[in-house]
Amino acid sequence: MSLPNQYLTLPTDVIRIEPWLDPVLDKLGHDARSAYVERFWLPILGPTTTLFLRRVAHELENQPNGFDLQVLPTASALGLGVSGGRNTPFLRGMARAAKFKLARLVGHDTLAVQAKLPPLTRTQIERLPAHIRDEHAVWQDEARRTPDVEQLRRRARRLALSLVELGETDEQVEQQLHRWKIHPALAHDALRWAHERRGAAPAAAPPSSRQPGPRPEPPAAPRPDLIRSSGAPR
Repeated sequence: MSLPNQYLTLPTDVIRIEPWLDPVLDKLGHDARSAYVERFWLPILGPTTTLFLRRVAHELENQPNGFDLQVLPTASALGLGVSGGRNTPFLRGMARAAKFKLARLVGHDTLAVQAKLPPLTRTQIERLPAHIRDEHAVWQDEARRTPDVEQLRRRARRLALSLVELGETDEQVEQQLHRWKIHPALAHDALRWAHERRGAAPAAAPPSSRQPGPRPEPPAAPRPDLIRSSGAPR
């Protein structure tokens, strides 16, 4: 695949990489380094584009505002050929990422790249080899049955907010969330979120209604006549 015309302006030495922000994908997408991408996107994208996206995801994690990608050193580090000018496998891999709307040209020397990938479309799933297509079906079934962390967090927060609105104390809220099999870390986060949502300070446990009992009387001193009658030496 030759490089599309719009990518002929890309430098062959240094390319600026910036994050392609997408609120939905950033929250629900699959990290380019994830097992999902390696197992299911790889047959669609090919190894070069997958390696490129993985490298970008790693660098953007450390430099979230973007970074300068050194073309030849990066291609060599990924085991890709560096000869061929603008038609090197590495640059063609970038163009393939753009074909799947995972990267786009910004200016003449900058690429905006998504570090998270969407689930495969139905058409893409149909293009997978049969055994991988079957694995994807199993993965989809398990994903439907098993809520992810974000779903669990949203559920815990809704429950915590309901309990706080009922006037439960912080201790009571967390104890109830634990009874509902919500992980303690998620329960604590949910309680904090519920207070932020209501704009209220955490509720302290009510003071105990028990009144302190009378202080015990000190034991009486032993009577001398009882000591003598007990046979103790005088």
